[in-house]
Amino acid sequence: MQVTETLNEGLKRGYNIVVTAAELDEKVNEKLIEAQPEIEMKGFRKGKVPMALLKKQFGPRLLGEAMQETIDGAMNKHFEDSGDRPALQPQVKMTNEDWKEGDDVHVEMSYEALPEIPEVDLKSVELEKLVVKADDAAVDEALQNLAETAQDFKARRKGSKAKEGDQVVIDFVGKVDGEAFEGGSAEDYPLVLGSNSFIPGFEDQLVGVKGEEVKDVTVTFPEEYGAEHLAGKEAVFTCTIKEVKEPVAAEINDELAQKFGAEDLAALKAQIAERLEAEYAGASRAVMKRALLDALDEKVSFDLPPTLVEAEAKQIAHQLWHEENPEVTDHNHDEIEPTEEHNKLAERRVRLGLLLAELGQKAEVEVTDAEMTQAIMNQARQYPGQERQFFEFVQQNAQMQQQLRAPIFEDKVVDYVVELAKVTEKEVSKEELQKAIEALEEE
Repeated sequence: MQVTETLNEGLKRGYNIVVTAAELDEKVNEKLIEAQPEIEMKGFRKGKVPMALLKKQFGPRLLGEAMQETIDGAMNKHFEDSGDRPALQPQVKMTNEDWKEGDDVHVEMSYEALPEIPEVDLKSVELEKLVVKADDAAVDEALQNLAETAQDFKARRKGSKAKEGDQVVIDFVGKVDGEAFEGGSAEDYPLVLGSNSFIPGFEDQLVGVKGEEVKDVTVTFPEEYGAEHLAGKEAVFTCTIKEVKEPVAAEINDELAQKFGAEDLAALKAQIAERLEAEYAGASRAVMKRALLDALDEKVSFDLPPTLVEAEAKQIAHQLWHEENPEVTDHNHDEIEPTEEHNKLAERRVRLGLLLAELGQKAEVEVTDAEMTQAIMNQARQYPGQERQFFEFVQQNAQMQQQLRAPIFEDKVVDYVVELAKVTEKEVSKEELQKAIEALEEE
């Protein structure tokens, strides 16, 4: 076998590989010798079929396998000897298209090599960690929000008209074509106006009603309504308004705390403070991660595989275009040409991606099966009722697995680097942290 270099420019590599007919013939013979003991043929005992006969019958089929295995072996040996790592799958094509059995095989291989990543002194990286404490004001604000979600209703003054957000206690009887239908009646039903829990248009017609009033509400069941005998039909609901109530926030006390699973108000406040500080810590980590990536980006410089940068720039341009044109939900549109800004962002992402991959490999960072399972479960929650199908889909889809594994791996590498870097804590207010987060979103 002969391997001749034809291109070596930057990260681009090209090689001609010649596999001789003699090598292929030898490979075919090896396969036949290996299989001979198990082959049976009419007129011969098992394992005693002559090699010449085996070669005549099975040789052409085995020749293709031998050719593929020999070329794959040549490629693997090349990468092992050269130390090159291809950025993407190498392009391989046979150049003597008029090849026939007995000829040498000529193959062209080209690829872009991954660059050598320079060493980075991670201990020289300086970072600032923003720390926010959950003060009494923040805890009280969160408590007030909880109280509003646990709102109660109290009777309005007699004669008051119902408003959006009020609760009306009603008896109702629904009829279609003058006939009452099953499931269309109830007594003392507490309906919050604006909750959209009834047929569209029903609640709107009860805005402005008073206690002890009787009102007919006319609505049309949606065409896709679950009960076929009602779908698309007009119905009249005779509603007796028994009471009109206004929403009031629940009192902030031990009873409220117990509604949310806490022993008492003090325990609930402690839980809220812990949750708030966890949220602040998550936001602070995002700010520090960006600062870390900026610092690493400044510390390293190396050639980038053009194909990787081009693919990343196209993906960025495509994603941003869809964000600006949310009404387009498919991909039936003209190709989006990346701008100079997209190309610069792509270069940064590819450079940092290669650097983090190198750091993670050297630090032997791995994504565990448990971490992958958790990531798949988190994603599966977006498809209620189809979690099992999603799980099976991911198990059979290597690309999807990589998409889920990549951010976990990146975060673990970031944690590894942060442990080695010089980190200084700085206590700031919630508002200052929020400004830092907004600054990230604007970039």
